Amino acid sequence: MRPPHSVVIVAFPGVELLDVTGPAEVFSVATRVATESRPGYRVRIATPDGGPVATSSGVRLVADLALDDVVPGDVDTLLVSGAVRVDGAGVEPVLDGAVVDWLRRSAAGPGRVGSICAGAHLLAAAGLLDGLRATTHWLTAPRLAADHPRVDVDPDPIFVRAGRVWTCAGITAGMDMALAMVAADHGPEPALATARMMVMYVKRSGGQSQFSVPLAAAPATTADATATPAGDRIDELRGWIGEHLTDDLSADALAARLHLSVRHFSRLFRRRTSTTPAAYVESARLEAARRLLQDGDHGLPEVAALSGLGSVESLHRSFRRRLGTTPAEYRRRFR
Repeated sequence: MRPPHSVVIVAFPGVELLDVTGPAEVFSVATRVATESRPGYRVRIATPDGGPVATSSGVRLVADLALDDVVPGDVDTLLVSGAVRVDGAGVEPVLDGAVVDWLRRSAAGPGRVGSICAGAHLLAAAGLLDGLRATTHWLTAPRLAADHPRVDVDPDPIFVRAGRVWTCAGITAGMDMALAMVAADHGPEPALATARMMVMYVKRSGGQSQFSVPLAAAPATTADATATPAGDRIDELRGWIGEHLTDDLSADALAARLHLSVRHFSRLFRRRTSTTPAAYVESARLEAARRLLQDGDHGLPEVAALSGLGSVESLHRSFRRRLGTTPAEYRRRFR
């Protein structure tokens, strides 16, 4: 029988507890349901100095070894957990310098490298995501894209596999990714058995955009971040759109409201919001529909009408295209 698949999970002070323990538990359960013909997993936790670390929840994790004691060639899967700092300025990914330096030196050795949640920022800082498609938690995805323009950041998937490099969305998505790794290593049957034991979906429906608030971001671009009369007018218009979702919100109507040509208005709007007027309006209407589904008892025709999406067919199309799910499924999940 082959030796167990070696998994090393990198942790550091302030790490999200479930980033570490979630994938570890998936591999543990997969080992318990493995048959004699399939090797299980050996999971170890590595920290910068080999000592215990306090997680974001206050629970302390005991390490199995220090990073410098890891032999990269003996590691089949290396997972880098993440951490975020939350303050008045928003959510910031934590970059542990010791971990980033070690990744630059050593991450070429393991057969498979992955990150959980904001751990993608550490992989990117070490240059491991350059030229690759990657994801991370939807709250820090814009920061990842801004800091690392050579990374193709997709904020929607639960996880992304780009060759030997895997990245995933926030926290519990690490368990989804670990389950997909079990399927890649041993086929669908052990993954299904593991999912059943853990009461998990083998594959979640939809992407992480169904958990996000798309209108909370919509920031000005760097080139137009300072206040300008034109930018202020666009910001005022955005507020007005949110209060008049059932009105005519075509580009022609919005441009006329600001007494601008459609071409000039569209250019100013994109510069200020990094999106088109049509895409912004659809996002605003979709967000209103999400709130109605979460908080009320309205039927789908009424939700479509009140949100400005118009018809149930348009409501379904918008949910499918933007969130990868249906209005009914969204209501069941989030109400």
